[in-house]
Amino acid sequence: MCCSGFLKIMMFIFNSGIFLAGAAILGVGVWVKVDSRSLLGLLENVDNAPSGLSQLTNVSYLLIAVGAVLLVIGFVGCCGAVRESRCMLLTFFSIVLIIFLIEVAGAVVLLVFQGLADQLLASLENEVRASIQKDYGQSESLTSLWNATMEEFKCCGYRNYTDFDNSPFYIQHGENAYPYMCCNATITPGICDASKASNSMIDGCFDKLLQLIEDNAVIVAAVALGIAALEIAAMVVSMVLYKQVGNKA
Repeated sequence: MCCSGFLKIMMFIFNSGIFLAGAAILGVGVWVKVDSRSLLGLLENVDNAPSGLSQLTNVSYLLIAVGAVLLVIGFVGCCGAVRESRCMLLTFFSIVLIIFLIEVAGAVVLLVFQGLADQLLASLENEVRASIQKDYGQSESLTSLWNATMEEFKCCGYRNYTDFDNSPFYIQHGENAYPYMCCNATITPGICDASKASNSMIDGCFDKLLQLIEDNAVIVAAVALGIAALEIAAMVVSMVLYKQVGNKA
């Protein structure tokens, strides 16, 4: 009886973690979907973007789906423990096992296809730069997205200020003007021209994004390992509780 109570408490702990994680992921997914100024919005304005990368614009739907699934898992696990329902406990175990296997497969795919990812990123660079030179300063949506991104990340262009050469903005301002985000106003006040942009040495948004990912890589890895450990523990506890409920019957 004491052991059964302990297992129920453990199930509550595991499923509370899963439920909270699902709520957090669901919230992020909704935020990304609602936030039209998101960096992902830039991909929607890129002509002929690689099909794999263009799907990144749908990441909000993926996050919402994952969050919703985790919420359901947490609910099923808690109800199964409280009601001592073998059916719900088995359902909980099966869903968590499937998700765990998908995560392992995804990790393997990422490791195997690192070279392909580099090729896709190189292709994306060409398309993004072409999009800037074609529409920045002419398309209101693309211009506002880039301005919001550059202000948020304190960056300039995809790689650097030269990405804006021959763009509508560049031509409209006398062929020697760049967005003010490409210059350090403290060091080089006034209109941002090629000389001031070069002296300011503002990093490109792609490099800033990579730096952000690298800075948080350890945190992401730790969270991934923690989730995997939580899933394994939850499966073990659910099966032990499932067996105990069966013995009582």
